[in-house]
Amino acid sequence: MYAFDFVKPATLADAVTALGQDGAMPLSGGQTLLPTMKQRLNSPETLVSLTGITDLKGVRREGDALVIGAATTHAEVARDAAGDYPGLAALAGQIGDPAVRSRGTLGGSIANNDPSACYPAAVLGSGATIITNMREISAGDFFQGMFATALEEGEIITAIRFPIPERSAYAKFHQPASRFALTGAFVAQYAGGVHVAITGASESGVFRWSEAEAALSGNFSPDALNGLSVPAKGMIGDLHGTPEYRAHLAGVMTRRAVAAAS
Repeated sequence: MYAFDFVKPATLADAVTALGQDGAMPLSGGQTLLPTMKQRLNSPETLVSLTGITDLKGVRREGDALVIGAATTHAEVARDAAGDYPGLAALAGQIGDPAVRSRGTLGGSIANNDPSACYPAAVLGSGATIITNMREISAGDFFQGMFATALEEGEIITAIRFPIPERSAYAKFHQPASRFALTGAFVAQYAGGVHVAITGASESGVFRWSEAEAALSGNFSPDALNGLSVPAKGMIGDLHGTPEYRAHLAGVMTRRAVAAAS
């Protein structure tokens, strides 16, 4: 590791000011940023920790939605969201290992938008709203491709608002070494229909599977997916699996998620 400055502001305003300095980068759980710094893929002059800002932490119910602070760890989401949104809590409990879950944060995960991360599937599949220090962004507008989001320079995620579904579940095929999703599916049923979001499969990052949503909105059962498949074109192909394999897993994981939610 090389030399850099470290600041830990106590307020959002102080964090925004600190991040306005040249060479400053935000640090949340550090599960991606710190390894990339060790590999010299990132070299910020100053790390601005967001974990000391109380307003960015916690899980609270607001009407028909669950609002989770961006600096809330995976372990805290798994524990504190279980009563109101068990599908989301179960997803958080599958991320990484206990060490990762104790440090990694919800906001850090979706700001990084790793194509194999779990949280983007829950955010998109819930039709969630990303709240920042500047505005509110719908999940459909937030994720803009692999490692790309709608966040602008100096914009900080403060919370995510999740509409609570009638039922939901997440199923993923674990990449054994990293515990990332080789492919994962998040399914949520609302009064207006069913949402299905797939992560870990597409070169474009997380996406909604509209054909499955239409079928499940009429019949919420694994059988409703018979005959449906995700096209292999545009899926990720690497040493862990071909595009065809990931397309197949998308269907398998969606069926498993529907069965679990049922």
